[in-house]
Amino acid sequence: MERSFHPLPELFAQLGLPETTADIDAFVQSYGPLASDVALADATFWSATQSTFLRESLADDADWAEAVDHLDALLR
Repeated sequence: MERSFHPLPELFAQLGLPETTADIDAFVQSYGPLASDVALADATFWSATQSTFLRESLADDADWAEAVDHLDALLR
């Protein structure tokens, strides 16, 4: 079975956030750099629902995991 790839704008849309390149850049500028000892899903700027989605996407190695990893790298 082939897995789907979700680009970063789709992840932002899934999280209920503005998804244009400018919006994503502004988000990264506003919230980065994230401390190295804080897991992405544990960052204080997420809602409980967003945090759960991020955590489960990585734990389940879901279709979203690559996009979540990309966001994590951008915020570091």
